[in-house]
Amino acid sequence: MLSRLWLATALCALSVSGLAHADYPDRPITMIVPFPPGGPTDAIARHVGQALGKELNTSIVIDNRGGAGGVLATNLAANAKPDGYTVFFATTGTMTINPALYKSSLKIDPLKAFTPVGTVASAANVLVVSKEAPYNSLQDLIDAIRANPNVLTFASSGNGGIIHLTGEQFKNMGRFQISHIPYKGSAPAMTDLMSQRVTMMFDVISGSIPLIQGGKLKALAVTSDKRLPILPDVPTMAEAGMPGFETTSWFGLVAPQGTPESALSKLHDVLQHILASPGFKSQLQALGVEPMPGSRKDFDEQIQKDTSKWADLVRKSGATVD
Repeated sequence: MLSRLWLATALCALSVSGLAHADYPDRPITMIVPFPPGGPTDAIARHVGQALGKELNTSIVIDNRGGAGGVLATNLAANAKPDGYTVFFATTGTMTINPALYKSSLKIDPLKAFTPVGTVASAANVLVVSKEAPYNSLQDLIDAIRANPNVLTFASSGNGGIIHLTGEQFKNMGRFQISHIPYKGSAPAMTDLMSQRVTMMFDVISGSIPLIQGGKLKALAVTSDKRLPILPDVPTMAEAGMPGFETTSWFGLVAPQGTPESALSKLHDVLQHILASPGFKSQLQALGVEPMPGSRKDFDEQIQKDTSKWADLVRKSGATVD
């Protein structure tokens, strides 16, 4: 009799569990975004949130938590309840660069604190110089660097960011004698670049597109492995004379470790459906990024590979934050 009662109870529990999976989500999902409203990361996150909400028939609440290069948001998201109702809009910086930079303020190890949901988009940087600069190709720039050791400079929006580290990759790969000039944000860096107070910058595409299209900057190369639809006439670094130079950053969704597998699977499947939409692809490309579909396993491997890559560049650059 007891065995029959146990069996009936177990079947009931399985039935309820199945219904719970089918009904997920049954309330709004919070997406923590590690940067303030209005920036490029926020713009991509809002497109994703809107599309996810529509497909899941629920609201995606965007919770912008800017500060400390994304560290505040990362700590918050990692400690959220792992119930499928909080996801983190992760970036290359927050997941794979910050652990090497923020030794004390980053309280968690992203590799252990999160589980991947899926990649969303990839973003290349673009090597730009002032429209007044005498360089019209990457080779022109390389020739000038070699002819004037320790004279030319590259700008960044701050120590340890992907703009800085892409410049360090360029410097190390070419064995160039060129100095890094860090700024407090992209705007002052761009001002000095346009006035030729600094020589060059590996800017994020979304930041430079208006200035390139407006004729204020010259784009010499992009750091992706293929030319970009938004800059079809600009060669890749490999095409322009530095074979093997390829650096892209990514955006993706992760969830706190311990989030139910059923929720992770559903979020991933819906995300893949969204990324396959031509309309959504066009929205991302207008922001200077490319859709990046893929499995959760692929994303996990990408995070691990990039953690090692960027930690090595941070070490070589000597960049520190805390």
